[in-house]
Order: sequence, then C-alpha cells, then structure tokens
Amino acid sequence: MVDVVALAVVVVAYAFVFVTGLLLVKFTRRNQECTQLEFELVAGRNLSVFLGISTMTATIVGGGFLNGTAESVATYGLVWTLAPVGILFGLIFGGLIFAKKMRECKYMTMLDPFHKKYGSLMVVLIYLIALFGDLLWSASILIALGTSLGIMTGINTNVAIVISALVTIVYSVSGQMFAIVYTDVIQLGFIIIGMSVCTPFILLDERVASISSTKNKWLGSVSKDEIGVWTDLFITMTFGTIPWQSFFQRVLSMQSAFYSQVLSFSGALFAVILVIPAVLIGAAGISADWKQTELGVSPILVNQSYMILPYVIKEFTPRIPCLLGMAAISAAVMSSVDGAFFGSGSMFTYNIYREVIRKNVSERELLIVLRIAVILIGTLSTLVAIYISTVYGLFILASDFVFVIIFPQLICVMMSKQSNTYGALVGFILSLILRLGGGSSDYLDIPPFIHFPFYSKEKGQLFAFRTFSMLVSLFAIISVSWTFKWVFQKNLLSKKWDVLKCFTSASSYSLTSTTSSRNALPLTPSTPVIDGNGNLPDGLILNCVDA
Repeated sequence: MVDVVALAVVVVAYAFVFVTGLLLVKFTRRNQECTQLEFELVAGRNLSVFLGISTMTATIVGGGFLNGTAESVATYGLVWTLAPVGILFGLIFGGLIFAKKMRECKYMTMLDPFHKKYGSLMVVLIYLIALFGDLLWSASILIALGTSLGIMTGINTNVAIVISALVTIVYSVSGQMFAIVYTDVIQLGFIIIGMSVCTPFILLDERVASISSTKNKWLGSVSKDEIGVWTDLFITMTFGTIPWQSFFQRVLSMQSAFYSQVLSFSGALFAVILVIPAVLIGAAGISADWKQTELGVSPILVNQSYMILPYVIKEFTPRIPCLLGMAAISAAVMSSVDGAFFGSGSMFTYNIYREVIRKNVSERELLIVLRIAVILIGTLSTLVAIYISTVYGLFILASDFVFVIIFPQLICVMMSKQSNTYGALVGFILSLILRLGGGSSDYLDIPPFIHFPFYSKEKGQLFAFRTFSMLVSLFAIISVSWTFKWVFQKNLLSKKWDVLKCFTSASSYSLTSTTSSRNALPLTPSTPVIDGNGNLPDGLILNCVDA
C-alpha cells in the first residue's frame, strides 16, 4: 500500500532540489575568459572553497556509501567496513599527489593526460573501464534509493529507481556542472539534518539493545587466513578512491590548485564524520529485536541486508524523523549519482567524441553530445540497478576495477617520463586478465578462472590478488615502456615497426602551445606527440604529463 504522505514528501524534496538548483544556475554568470564548454564541464574553474567542499562531500556521501556502510556493518562487521576509512586516506593521497598538478595543468577531464601522452587507443580503453566503474557505482546508489523509497513509501522499487534517475538526468542535462554543485549543497543539508535527527531515536528505542552490549556482533573479526583479504580490500578502497572523474571534475573546477587540495582534504574529513550515523544504524540493526516490529524478522536473515538502513529508520523512528531520514537518503543518492552520470558524459564528449570520433567539431555540437551522453549513461546505470540487487557488492567492485586497472596507469602517466603507449597497453591487458581471473565470489558470485595462492573453495581468494594485479600492471608499464624505448633508440628495431607511433617525430602533428588562447578548443592529435627519442617536447601543454 502506498504511503501518500511519505510519497508527497519525496515529491516535494525532489521538486525543491530540482527547481532551486536550476534557478541558481540561471543567475550564475559565465566568466568571459572561459568557453561555454569549460563553464559547463568544470564550472569555469571558479568554484569557491565552500561550494567545492560541499559538492565533494555530498558526492562521496551517497546512498551507496550510507546504505552500503550500514549493510556492511550489519552483515560483515565494522572491521570489514573498509570503504569509509579507505575513502578518507584515498582523498588525502589524491590531494597530495594528483590534485595540485592536475589543476595547475588546467585539464578538462581525468583522461586529458592520457591522450596527450599515449594517444587515442589508451584513452578509449581507459574510458571503457572508467565507464564500467561509473555504471556500477551509480547503479549501487540507485539501488539504495529504490529499496529505501520502496520500503518507506510503498511504491515499486524499480519505479523509484527510474523516477530518481530521470530527475537526476534532467537537472544534470539542464544546468550541467553548476546545477550539480548547487543541488549538492542543498542535498548535503538534507543528509546532515535527516541522519542527525533519526540516529538518536533509533539508539534510544526500547526494542534496540545497547550497541555497547552487542559489540561482539557488529564489530566483527579478522581470522589469520583472512588477513590477506582484509589488507587487499583496504588498499583497494584507499587507492581505488582516486581515479574517478567525479573526483577530478571537482578538483579541476576549483579557483586554484591550492584550493583543489583543500577540497580533497576537507571532503575526506567530512565524509568520515557523516558516515558515523550509518555505522550506528548498522550496529542498531544487528542489536534490535525484530520480532517486535511489523517486519517480524531481521532483514539479514531473509537476505535483505542491503535494506537494513531504510528498515531500521522506518521501524525505530517516529513518523516525522522517519520522513526526514527518507529525505536524507533520497538526497544522498541524487548528490552522488549526478556526478557519475555527468562525469562519464564529460569524458566521452571531450576525450572520445572530440579527440577520436570528430576532431574538427564545433563547441555547439559538443554541448549537444554532452547532453545525449549523460542521458544514455544514466539510462544504462538505471538498467544495471534494476537487474542487480546488492549495494555494497557493486560499490566495492566499482572501486576494485578502477584501482586494479586505472590507478597504475594514472601513476605512470603523471609521474613517469619513461612510460609510453606500449607499456601502458601491456599493463592494461595484464591487469584486466588478472582481475577478471580473480573473480568476485565474495560479493557477486562471479567464479574465478585463476586460483591465486591460498585459494579456497569455501572462502574464495585469500591472496591479495587485487593489489598484486595492480603492482604487476605498474611494473609492466614501466619495464615494457623502457624496453621499447631502448630497442628503438639503439636502432635494434627499425622505427617503421613503431606501429603505435611512440617514437615518431612530433613535427607532423598540430600542437597546442601554452601561449595559445584559452578560448580556443585545442586540437590534440590522435597519436602521442613526442620527439624521435620518445620524449615529450618542451614548451607545450603536454609537459603537464611529465613527472
């Protein structure tokens, strides 16, 4: 049965976020020094510290983050809930190592340094993995919302997913980056108020035992044979936080490189603070006497642990706090999923369509393509959310693939002068094979075809195979790049065999000087621009990819 009042609250909340965000965008003036494309993709690089921190925090603290944390605490225990701490350290590392340099280079997307150093082939391959990660991440967020609204309003879960995705797509397409930023600020307010109000009622409910007396249940434990798995997941969640367009899009939108670092550090701190209510709710879920509720049984016992957050809020809070909690979950979802839709759409438009499909393209056409891309990516994410039910599993798997495949590529493209397309391609292939071979029996029942050391039929992979796969990729990129450079420089192999054009003279390409007008759309070649020795030339924007 549909709860009309609860449904009305959701409609009002959605309408408020949607209308307010678009109105604020309407009164935001574009700096005449930046192009319309730059204004829409990176907010004209004019985000204030307040707006930047708000949008970064809201993007991190999404429905998948809150629902997934509560699910993990209730199912596996706090000690296995590694996403919050991993994200904290990941954003700190991201701010220290990558944020400042990326912002100083004035890149438009995370893929820019890859295209400038490796060319189109690697950009397409890395984009596909980034898109895959965004689809899984946004799907986990939409699942969180669909289940939450389904429980609290009585509407069909799939209907809730579709409507929420539709609203997010429409305002993302209408107002672009500034619409996302402004709505994130509003949504962050909903999250703070809603979760803060609900949590005390839940913990003080007489049907919920003191969580201090049930800590053995929700703290969890790590056995000796699981230390490798725990370490692997912690490293994955830490460094898998970094290579996301939604992170770099906010970094690149800040007013200065220094502010981009402040954004990263502050976002990390506030995200950890805001996840505390979700941890407490997960602990309460495993400490509650569910026989005294309308549900009659713990969601964990009926394989509905991914619904633990909305069920706890519904069953153990009074009516008004419950509605506020529902608004908080809805806001959390929209504040994260818009960044995933828009981030993947931005990379496709700027790095795939503009640099691979149609190089001589007008800005107006790019803006149209951007809107179409956001719609298509949002639709794909919605379909994934409808057919897969686990929140935390998708959340982990998204960071998993991004960490294993993209992170070593990002390190080399930003820090290694020696890396080239040959090494990057070999590293990509190896990491993809190793990661697929490891399977995902712990969350999504994907069987492995590579049995790493200590493999167990009962417990799956006990070896830190994700970290191992990432390190193999990193070593392959550096060693293979060095080998090919040495072979061609020593003329052990004729340069006519340089099929990836890594050691071809840069003279045949059209380059963009650092002194060129910032209003121009730079035309980058489809192959890497380097000299005959495999090095990037001086005096070009491409120097930003050097260490």
